[in-house]
Amino acid sequence: MPITIDAVVEYNDLGSLMQSTNFIGAYARGATIGEALDKFPQEITRYVMWLSGTQLSTSEKYEINIVQEKRSGLQICDADSDILFDTERPLLGIDEYEALKSLALKSAADFNLLYNSIPDSRRTNKKQRRTFYGDVPRTAEEMYVHTNNVSSYYTQEIGVMLSNMPNIFENRLNAMKNIEQTPGFLDNKLFDGSYEEQWTLRKVLRRFIWHDRIHAKAMYTMAASIWDENCIADPFYFGLSI
Repeated sequence: MPITIDAVVEYNDLGSLMQSTNFIGAYARGATIGEALDKFPQEITRYVMWLSGTQLSTSEKYEINIVQEKRSGLQICDADSDILFDTERPLLGIDEYEALKSLALKSAADFNLLYNSIPDSRRTNKKQRRTFYGDVPRTAEEMYVHTNNVSSYYTQEIGVMLSNMPNIFENRLNAMKNIEQTPGFLDNKLFDGSYEEQWTLRKVLRRFIWHDRIHAKAMYTMAASIWDENCIADPFYFGLSI
């Protein structure tokens, strides 16, 4: 039986961003939807290795179903996203919450592992690049700080105030603690957040994992191009040959 991937697509004339509703946090980008589709099987292979340590066969078949689409006015080419998945709207059961929480904590712990393996967190070979939102993080240190600091932004969008801690894993634990102290948090209430973007708790948890993954990939790729990749931790398996 082929592996089924339910995909959500945001697109415009500048590119396409594809995410999965059943492999939470997995994503692929491309100049077109077709290009993102072509990249998704490799992303899922690496994701499954990260999730379970199981390497899928190179002959594995994939069935990708696009379950939701949105034409976006955002900078899709820079992985800017605001979509709320249809699957992120229903009530949240405790078992699903605990599974998503476990994924978000694993992602933060692995982000730490990668970052701490980099010999010089302030060294980079990436050229300076500016987007509508400011300079793109170039060093491992900048990527780490940026990835961690969005935590308070995400949680405040669902009414949970958070003071960021410097360690991403400790910050993630603290975010979960504050979320769980909110009465009725499993109701998965719909919030109208900043910039006319809608949020639920499910979306926040997905965004934690997705955002970690985007910047961990950039960090690993940059570091492996400067130092021997064998000395750089690769808990997300971005260096896995497929």
